[in-house]
Amino acid sequence: MWERLAFYLLLGILVLYATDSERGGLGLSVGLAAEIYGTYLAFVYFTPFLGGMIADRYLGYRKAIALGGFLMAGGLFCLGIRSMGTFYAGLTLLCVGNGLFKPNISAMVGNLYEPGDPKRDAGFNIFYMGINIGACLSAILAAPLRNIWDFNIAFVAAGIGLLIGVGVLLFNWKKLAVADRRPEPDPDEVSFGRICLIILLPAAVFGAIGYFIGSNVPAIANSIGSVTFAFIVGMLPILSYFAIIIRRSSAEEKPGLKALIPVYVAGGAFFMILHLSGGLLTFFTENNTNRPGGWVPDFVEQYYCQKSMPSYYTNATSEIPRPDEDTLLKVDQKIETMFGAKRITEGALNQVVTQYPDVSIVAEGDAGWNDEWGYLACGVFPDDKVKVKEEKDAHGLTTVSVSVPETEKPSREVVMIREKDGEVFPVLLLTQKGYEKVYAGASEERLKKGESISLVNAELIVGFLNPAFVVLLTPLVVAFFAWRVRRKKAVTTARKIFLGMIITVISLIVMAIASHVGGDGAVKTSAMWLVVYYLIITIGELCLSPMGLSLVTKLSPKRLVGLMMGGWFLSTAIGNKMSGFISGLDATTTMFTILGVAILVVAAFIFVLLPKLDAAIKKYGA
Repeated sequence: MWERLAFYLLLGILVLYATDSERGGLGLSVGLAAEIYGTYLAFVYFTPFLGGMIADRYLGYRKAIALGGFLMAGGLFCLGIRSMGTFYAGLTLLCVGNGLFKPNISAMVGNLYEPGDPKRDAGFNIFYMGINIGACLSAILAAPLRNIWDFNIAFVAAGIGLLIGVGVLLFNWKKLAVADRRPEPDPDEVSFGRICLIILLPAAVFGAIGYFIGSNVPAIANSIGSVTFAFIVGMLPILSYFAIIIRRSSAEEKPGLKALIPVYVAGGAFFMILHLSGGLLTFFTENNTNRPGGWVPDFVEQYYCQKSMPSYYTNATSEIPRPDEDTLLKVDQKIETMFGAKRITEGALNQVVTQYPDVSIVAEGDAGWNDEWGYLACGVFPDDKVKVKEEKDAHGLTTVSVSVPETEKPSREVVMIREKDGEVFPVLLLTQKGYEKVYAGASEERLKKGESISLVNAELIVGFLNPAFVVLLTPLVVAFFAWRVRRKKAVTTARKIFLGMIITVISLIVMAIASHVGGDGAVKTSAMWLVVYYLIITIGELCLSPMGLSLVTKLSPKRLVGLMMGGWFLSTAIGNKMSGFISGLDATTTMFTILGVAILVVAAFIFVLLPKLDAAIKKYGA
């Protein structure tokens, strides 16, 4: 539960943290943030392929899970420190830790029960419930933590949760010995060293070559990017290895292994779409979705709703009132960037006060301080300690970042306030260009000085709906297929996968319509489009994902189950990397339509192979 809470919390706010330039984020471009997101997700699903073998042969389940939990907690604590170095280090630790944790926790649950024990299904139901409770709680916890404090505190809280989870494991260490596996090499399996030599080393070499080519060939660098190209090229030796295994298998094994190919294709394509949730759809929700929080009760609003910032108004409809002009101060790019990063210099403060004589500085704890203004508070540093750096990212887009030595602490937390026409109110800083965007196409209606619009946090929508619908819809989907069985019209496992792909296409059609209604980001659309999207794609997930995992275990020869499950994770990793690439593009009607057509092609591929899939499933009793 705690591990899933941490994972989904990260999915909900990772790209928001990376791209945010108004609430203390890193201020990266959407393209770079999406590339990082896709790479992180790819390796989160690739490392379990290795983590399972390490547990089997060297550590055992308990030690692997405990070590994985500590590494992931360390990764989240790194993310709790706001710098690019700790950002990358934290994501790396999360990938490595997840590799040790993810494949072994499920195996351990299964080992708690003897073969044929009727309690096994109930045990997995409890386990599955814990997973989805953690997923639902992630959004419920992330929003108030970053609203009241900041992104970094939310990451630290998830790390503390993971330590609690590891503590539960350690407290029950002896009791869980019965579910552990004594680490020992299997003489019938390929050695770990050989796998590193024939799979990982060639993959690393190919990846390095792919990165070099991608960085030096403009057509690649300016399209999918060098990192995504490197990942795809790096996967070629691994895919070749799986192809060789299938070609060299016995006549008895070959039909089952060949039948896994469309299963892998469907799984990779589906997760490419599902995990747009933490990237493309997060950007869509944050930037293109109307999220009014006025309907939320006051005692809830302060935790789950944000105050609107200037960027919210750039594509708001004319009916939405804008901030009073007196609350927005026009400054240069450097000062705006520092204000957005919540790290500002003494010199910048002096410059603002000089430019606007009616503006004053109030520090936390002063008589004029108002806690309601805390979301605008900036840490103040000496001029020589804050570095504002402008550079081009891998996509050629300009990013402006603010860095402060980690050992440097702010002298105070301040808010800039203005006194005008007998009123005292906080002010925001932005450039002339940003100022013009706020009022473009606006009506004459203005908010009161110091007033802002209340907005439901984006992660509450993208992070909560899918796991909540999984919990609510699972009994209904199970009951539907059971009803079909009773009517002698059972849906085969292969057809469930095909059905899942078709339902995914429908969900993308919904998003294409939503984007069209909003003029491809020209104006904000209703959040109900996202509710309908997640309702539909969750049904697709329940049809496809469990079936894919089941078929991998049933169609694979016993000697290759672990390796073929690694193939499932590999296909998911490739899908996730492509999800990151897509997330760096604009969420337009055309984009969702192209994705819908692509998934429809995969569905057609599955449909054509249905007879062979059904035959293979029947042959192996799956």
